[in-house]
Amino acid sequence: MVIARIFIEGGGSGKVSDRIFKEAWTRFFTAAGLTSRMPKIVRGEGRTATFRKFRTARPRANELLLLLVDSEGPVASGHSTWQHLRYQDNWEQPAGAADDSAYLMVQVMETWFLTDRDALRQFFGPSLNENYFSRWPDLEAVPKDTVINALERATSNCQKPYSKGKVSFELLGEIDPQRVAEASPHAGQLMDYLRGL
Repeated sequence: MVIARIFIEGGGSGKVSDRIFKEAWTRFFTAAGLTSRMPKIVRGEGRTATFRKFRTARPRANELLLLLVDSEGPVASGHSTWQHLRYQDNWEQPAGAADDSAYLMVQVMETWFLTDRDALRQFFGPSLNENYFSRWPDLEAVPKDTVINALERATSNCQKPYSKGKVSFELLGEIDPQRVAEASPHAGQLMDYLRGL
């Protein structure tokens, strides 16, 4: 059986522990139906550090190495993930890395949160101000600053307002991966790939 080891951007600068990071992603992948194909999760921390860890890692027997980072901007129509990463970050596809070994959170992980308004209501409670969430027809086209700003403003009067770190990973563990996949084609590609292993 093939196992994926996935290097995921986030949890840098000491804002969240390795345990909280891995538990959040495990809950997300479990909710996506990947219990029997649970990837090994590696906290990449910062964006560049995540790519470096992925690039220098060596797969063990029956193991595939995967990369998951924010796109940081829109992905041009027709561009593959590696083409986007070359354009966005000047990262070259490492020797031995397959075309389907890199995936994107478009444009940022927080975009995924906006796909599940029910989870946001449950998590933040009655003080959540949804007026800050526009009816964006294509969430992957919404700039990352707009997404983060909307979350921060919508939750500013909540008991636990949105912030990167512990709150963001607690929320990741609560959202519905199916809703994420339906609203974010890039997320859907990752989940389909993991289910197919």
